[in-house]
Amino acid sequence: MPPGPDRLDATDARLVQALTEDPRATVMALSQRLGLARNTVQSRLARLESGGLLAPFEARVRPEALGYRLGAYMTVQVVQRSLEEVASALAALPEVLEVTALSGAADLLVRVVAVDADDLWRLTEQVLAVRGVERTDTALALRRYVDHRVAPLLERAAGADTPATG
Repeated sequence: MPPGPDRLDATDARLVQALTEDPRATVMALSQRLGLARNTVQSRLARLESGGLLAPFEARVRPEALGYRLGAYMTVQVVQRSLEEVASALAALPEVLEVTALSGAADLLVRVVAVDADDLWRLTEQVLAVRGVERTDTALALRRYVDHRVAPLLERAAGADTPATG
């Protein structure tokens, strides 16, 4: 399948893979490492950034470094046809890191952080006060066994791990 505006080709994948391995690499260093022209690397990076295919830099900051040592996942049940309004209200809360629409019994999965249990209680009360929220259920994040990653997918897209055909 040819790359589209929302899809990485093998060269893009190799470029992002190189950036993952050395986030501080200059365009010239990436160019030399990948055997691409400097202008090619620069234009591909610009396209990836402007197209939203690269996450914002803030995604690399761990909430623990800001004092938010408690992580949790809330499932939120919402009044019918209120998803957009509830999601917007949740986005206004600084402790809300992600909001994902779900299929099934819960409507939203909300990843939150808090300083401690009392702070999580306060945040839960704020979420419950959002117009359109019917119910929440909270599960504490105790330990992360696999951090967010895309390296295995980049390796596959770059051609390093192509599935066998048979």
